Amino acid sequence: MRLVIAAVGRLRQGPEADLAADYLDRFAKAGRPLGLPAVTLAEVEDKRGGGMGAEAALLARAIPDGAALVVLDERGRMLDSPDFATRIAGWRDQARDVCFVIGGADGIDPALRARADLAISLGRMVWPHMLVRVMLAEQLYRAATILAGGPYHRA
Repeated sequence: MRLVIAAVGRLRQGPEADLAADYLDRFAKAGRPLGLPAVTLAEVEDKRGGGMGAEAALLARAIPDGAALVVLDERGRMLDSPDFATRIAGWRDQARDVCFVIGGADGIDPALRARADLAISLGRMVWPHMLVRVMLAEQLYRAATILAGGPYHRA
């Protein structure tokens, strides 16, 4: 199993990068005994300004063959943390790769979104795509602690 976050844009040094790195490190440590691999980050950038279509082509190259494709999109399903953890465990038990896709400022190209196995929303509000990385990293860590039976999650 591989876990990949494919995201448009490069996360620059700063609080978002520090938080994302911290949560991904925590996830790697908490997930290892559960059979969950560390997350690989694939950052893509369309330097020619081709818009969502060009970004989608770059993102598609970062998605492992056969991976469950999960797009983060404000139109997606709102999951609670235990449900998210259950899905992570299911993919792990199937030994299936998972790729989480975070689009750029304009979102995810509709054709790529249509390919998704799951579209999830982090709430009804629109979030900056760089902050979405932090929120996803935190939820991955929270999922690992839920699966481990740890005290991090409070229902």
